[in-house]
Amino acid sequence: MISAPWHSLYYNQGFIFAKTERHYGYPIVIKMVQLRMARLLSIADLNPDLTPHSLRHTSLLAKVGVSLEQIMDRLGHTDDQITKNVYLHVTQDMKKEASHKFSQLMRSLR
Repeated sequence: MISAPWHSLYYNQGFIFAKTERHYGYPIVIKMVQLRMARLLSIADLNPDLTPHSLRHTSLLAKVGVSLEQIMDRLGHTDDQITKNVYLHVTQDMKKEASHKFSQLMRSLR
């Protein structure tokens, strides 16, 4: 039995998903987060294919035109290179769109 209050034993490292019983504050196993999220998505009748990682997946934000600065702010990044390297996956649609815009630019210069 724990004699001290649980909050005095809490290991606060800023985890979003932390244990609330035994080992207070330590990260929980990702599988538990996935199972809980799947259950909540089902209850809410939302897309069951969403995962905890998809909540951070910013290529979707980039695809709809959200600026790099806004994405960085959302993720808490201060170095844009981290955001560019890890999260901004250039999709095929974005490549096609860039090519199309360049073609339009070239035509307008005639």
